[in-house]
Amino acid sequence: MRFLLGYGSCGIASGADSVLKSLESAFSGTEYFVEKVGCNGLCFAEPIVEVITDDNESILYGRLNGESASKFAEAIKKGELPLENRLSDEDMRFLNGQKRVVLSGCGKVNPESIDSYISFGGYSALKKALELGSEGIIEEIKKSGLRGRGGAGFPTYIKWQSAKNSQGEEKYIVCNADEGDPGAFMDRAVLEGDPHRVLEGMMISGVAVGAKTGIIYVRAEYPLAVKRLNKAIEEMRERKILGENIFGSNFSFDFYIMMGAGAFVCGEETALLASLGGNRGMPVTKPPFPAQKGFRGKPTNINNVETFANVSWIIENGGEAFAEMGTEGSKGTKVFALAGRVSRGGLVEVPMGLTINDIVFGICGGIKDGADIKAVQMGGPSGGCIPKNMLDTVIDYESIAKTGAIMGSGGMIVMDENTCMVDMAKFFMDFTSKESCGKCVPCRIGTTRMLEILQRIVDGNGEEEDIDTIVQLGESIKTGALCGLGNSAPNPVLTTVKYFRDEYEAHIKDKACPAKKCTALIEYRIIEDKCKGCSLCSKRCPVDAISGVVKSPFSIDSDKCVRCSQCFDSCKFGAIEIVSGKERE
Repeated sequence: MRFLLGYGSCGIASGADSVLKSLESAFSGTEYFVEKVGCNGLCFAEPIVEVITDDNESILYGRLNGESASKFAEAIKKGELPLENRLSDEDMRFLNGQKRVVLSGCGKVNPESIDSYISFGGYSALKKALELGSEGIIEEIKKSGLRGRGGAGFPTYIKWQSAKNSQGEEKYIVCNADEGDPGAFMDRAVLEGDPHRVLEGMMISGVAVGAKTGIIYVRAEYPLAVKRLNKAIEEMRERKILGENIFGSNFSFDFYIMMGAGAFVCGEETALLASLGGNRGMPVTKPPFPAQKGFRGKPTNINNVETFANVSWIIENGGEAFAEMGTEGSKGTKVFALAGRVSRGGLVEVPMGLTINDIVFGICGGIKDGADIKAVQMGGPSGGCIPKNMLDTVIDYESIAKTGAIMGSGGMIVMDENTCMVDMAKFFMDFTSKESCGKCVPCRIGTTRMLEILQRIVDGNGEEEDIDTIVQLGESIKTGALCGLGNSAPNPVLTTVKYFRDEYEAHIKDKACPAKKCTALIEYRIIEDKCKGCSLCSKRCPVDAISGVVKSPFSIDSDKCVRCSQCFDSCKFGAIEIVSGKERE
C-alpha cells in the first residue's frame, strides 16, 4: 500500500506539513511510509493523500489536518480504509471529467526522484527521439497539430523548423516559465509536480533544432519549482542523461536556470530574451524572430512550460494520437487554472472542443453559495470577459478569440452576480498599466488614461462620453502598441463595455453600482425592524461608525463609514443592507 501526499505550494499552504508530521509519527516503526508528490490539481480539497492499495485501487482523502491525519493513520494500521475525509463522488467529478496528458504525472510522480519519473516511462521518449532524428521529430510534432500553449497558439512545428533551418552551430532552447497572470498557476504546478517532463520535452526540442543548451526562465516567486528543477538537473547529470553523448548518441545537452524578477512583460519572448541577456525586459519589433536571432544573437526556440510538457507524450504515442483529441484547428488537451467564485477550483486538463460551461459546471461544480454566474475572465489580465449567455462557446483558439477574449496561458476566473464588471475591468487595467515596460506611447500613456477614466467612473464622477472615449482609446492601443501586452491590454475593458455596457451606464447616469461593490457609490444601513441590538456590528466596526444601545436598533454614520463590509458580514439577522443609486436618496 502506498501513500502519496500532495506537497505542492497549494498543499503546503493548506497545511500539508502538519499532515506529513502526523502520518510520519503514526507510521513510525511500521511498513508504511509517505511519499511526497506534487499537486494533483484538486486544489480545493488540499491537503490530499492518495492511497494506492495492493490491488492498485486509488482512493483520495482530502481536507486533512494534523488531527484527522492521525485518525486516518490509526485506521490504516488496523487494516481499515476509513470513510472519513474520503473525497465524495461530487469531488471526484472534478478529476473523472478530465483527460490528462500534461498533468498525467502530477500527484503521481515524486518530483525529487528521477527514479520515480523513469518508473513512469520517463526519458523513453528522448531515446525514441534520438532514433527519429531532427526531421522525424518535427514531422511528429507537425502531425500532432500542437500549438503553443503560452497564449498565441502559434504552430509549434513551424517554430522548431525555423530554428532548425537557421544557420549556426550555437543554438538555444528556452522555456518560458514566467507565469505572471493573476489567477494562473498551471506552469507552477507542472514544474513543482513533474519537472522532468518539461526538461525531457526541452531536450527533444534540442535534438530537433540542433541545440545543445536549454535555459529555463522561471519566476523567482516560484521557489519550490526552482528547487525541484535544480534537483532534477542535478540527478540527470549524475545519471549521464545530461552532458556529452547522451544515451550513447552524438547528442550533447545541458541546462541552466534563470530566475526572473517578476515583470509581467517578460512573458513576451523578446522581452524575456532581453532579460536573459542582462538587460531591461523590453520588447523589440519582429522580424528578426528569435528562431533566427535570439539569445546572444543566436537561433533560439522559445516555448512555454505546457507546450514542452506535451512533447514527450507526442513522441511516445505518436502525433496522430494527439491530433485525435480536440478540434480541427485546436488539437490535443489544454490545462486551465480555475479560480474565483467557482465551487471547486484547481487545475483542469480537458480536450479542446469542450465548452466553458462543461468545465465550470460539469467538472468544477458550478458557483459557490448557489449564486448565479455572471461571466468568466479568460486569458489573464490581457484577456476578456465572456458573459453568461456565451458560456456555451467551444474552447478552441478561434472560438474564444471571436468573443473578444483570448485563450492565453489558460487562466479562468469565474465571476458571480455579485461582481462589478466595471471594477473588475479597472483591476486588470491597473495591473497592465503598472506592468507596461513604458517603451511605446500607446501602451505607456494609453493604459494610464484608460485607468484614470475607469477610476473616475467607479468613483461616481464619470461622464456619458467616457464610455466612447475609453473604447476609442482601447482600439488605438490594440493597433498601435509594440508588443502582445499592449495589443491585448484593453481586452478586459472592451469586452466588459461590449457585454455589460448597462453597468457602465448605471455608474455614470444613476451613480449606482448594480453589484453594490464600488465603495463611492454605496451605503450601509441598518434595518430597524430586523436589528436585535446585539451590538456585534458595532464591535466589528474599525472606525466606530456604528452606535446604539444594546437590545435596541443601532445606526450607521455614513460619513464615518469606510464601507469595509465588516458589519454586513458579521450580522446574523440580515439587518444590514447595502444601498446604491436612487436607494441612497
